[in-house]
Amino acid sequence: MVARTGHFRRRIVLFLVLLAPLTALESPVHAQGVGFQGGFTIDPEQAYFGTHLETPELGYNFHFRPGIEGGFGNDLILGAINVDFVFKYQVGAVWRIYQGGGPAIYFYRFGNPSFTEVTGGLGAVFGFAHDNGFFTEFRVGNNGPNLKLGVGWTIKSF
Repeated sequence: MVARTGHFRRRIVLFLVLLAPLTALESPVHAQGVGFQGGFTIDPEQAYFGTHLETPELGYNFHFRPGIEGGFGNDLILGAINVDFVFKYQVGAVWRIYQGGGPAIYFYRFGNPSFTEVTGGLGAVFGFAHDNGFFTEFRVGNNGPNLKLGVGWTIKSF
């Protein structure tokens, strides 16, 4: 995996360049938000903390939600960059369920002396969100933690 990092990095740069036009989309400021989350992972067993940006609705219930997270524990440090696209569905007056996913980049640091590995993968996210910003979610994926369980808060701009 490590020997092919140059090829992998070129693909990631190309992917990010292709996503860059999404940041230029004009939309109401009140629909944007930044959030913070934390929880624990299974395989590897860790605690994690992170932040994300949530764009306004890009289409019918469709949002772009990139994020960055760091996990600690089990003699391992794990960083993750998630590039998620999510669909939100209204459930009742103030609750929404959401699902989505996308590519992710994982940075592993472990061992003594320390060794770093960079790899990519795909992930899926499922959750419940309240209109006040509170949410709970779980993530599944490959090449990263098999399962993440977390809670968080999204602060919406007005």
